[in-house]
Amino acid sequence: MTKRANFGSKLGVVLASAGSAVGLGNIWRFPFEAGNNGGAAFIIVYLLCVALLGLPVMIAEFMIGRRSRANTAEAYKILAPRTQWKWVGRLGVLTGFLILCYYGVVAGWTLEYIMQAITNSFAGHSKEYFTQHFVEFSSGYRPLIWLVLFSLFTHFVIVRGVEKGIEQSSKIMMPILFILIIVLVVFAVMLPGAQKGVDFLIRPDWSKVTPKVVLSAMGQAFFSMSLGMGCLCTYASYFSDKTNLARTAGSVSLIDTFVALLSGFIIFPAAFAVGIQPNAGPSLVFITLPNVFQQAFGGAPVLAYVFSLLFYVLLAMAALTSTISIHEVITAYVHETWALSRKKAARIVTSVCIVIGVFCALSFGPLNHVRFFGMSIFDFFDYLTAKIMLPTGGMLISIFAGWYLDKRGVFHDELSSDGHLHNVLYRTLVILLKFVAPVAIFLILLNELGFFI
Repeated sequence: MTKRANFGSKLGVVLASAGSAVGLGNIWRFPFEAGNNGGAAFIIVYLLCVALLGLPVMIAEFMIGRRSRANTAEAYKILAPRTQWKWVGRLGVLTGFLILCYYGVVAGWTLEYIMQAITNSFAGHSKEYFTQHFVEFSSGYRPLIWLVLFSLFTHFVIVRGVEKGIEQSSKIMMPILFILIIVLVVFAVMLPGAQKGVDFLIRPDWSKVTPKVVLSAMGQAFFSMSLGMGCLCTYASYFSDKTNLARTAGSVSLIDTFVALLSGFIIFPAAFAVGIQPNAGPSLVFITLPNVFQQAFGGAPVLAYVFSLLFYVLLAMAALTSTISIHEVITAYVHETWALSRKKAARIVTSVCIVIGVFCALSFGPLNHVRFFGMSIFDFFDYLTAKIMLPTGGMLISIFAGWYLDKRGVFHDELSSDGHLHNVLYRTLVILLKFVAPVAIFLILLNELGFFI
């Protein structure tokens, strides 16, 4: 029997797990949510949700993965044999698969905008131009090229394995990502008029906080940390027995939150500097921001060029760390369940995801008439995974860890890998997973389905 791969270092564990959590949701969705929900007040609520909801569920996923030493689907069968809990793992793999199919389309768009930035195609254009360009580009066939290229980048890392592929790439990409963020923040906060954007992020207006805002913050914490799609569970199966799960989860949560907050300090100061509120939804990154960057640095075209290029490189790298982790969830499942070589399993996953991704990409143009429940193929995949499957998976993970595994002593054993654990910390986590997280995630699910509109 082949020995299962492990991450080679503590730094590799943290950076790979952080890379899994950090993605487009941090750099686009977080500023958008903050812009729609009151800025600083939303951020404070979000931080509380990370601590009370995100962190316990992340620890639960880590615990399930390391204890089982198996892919996400097999993990629940091993820990809860002859029960129906196996379907939670399978749900995680299916969720990751569907997300990868359409996420690769958006990830590919970042490559198009890197090329636009390199050729200085943003210069001298109005918002109308950026709107028209995005519509023409996304509804054409060029996104298919970028989808395939981005998928092949992801495939290359996956076939190299856990230590030489995932861990090594994380050690390179995550530090570069942090450097890019810091450089962009410095650029943004030095803009004339940027102070309004900074104030929006650091001066809370508590009158903006409503139950809807709290639910939005919980949802953002959940999605930003990549919970419920099997990524963290799969990565944890490669942890060594000496890895401190609580400390690792704390480090990953801190990095993920750090990236999200600094993304706000990139986008808000630049947007406020030209009098634009960054709450433009999905169009923010590909329509509003190119226009913002050109206006903000209008008197310094070189800075506008550098800022735009660095921003889209940052966006592409964040997308790549996420596609790698999602791909690994599915590859590990195919590799271990069907006893295929890792390379063959990765080829199957990449090929199938590209084929389905083509249909998702074409749903913006030639296949726009194809509808599921009134939604395009792309929108249907996004709605099904983000609003239904992810919250459902996260809720079931909380219940499984808090009620089933704790009763069998697994929770305590995994958390106290060094033989020592403060009872207060353990009991607090159990209470959060048994009672707080399931109820909170269920409310998120209802909110996403529109019950609280």
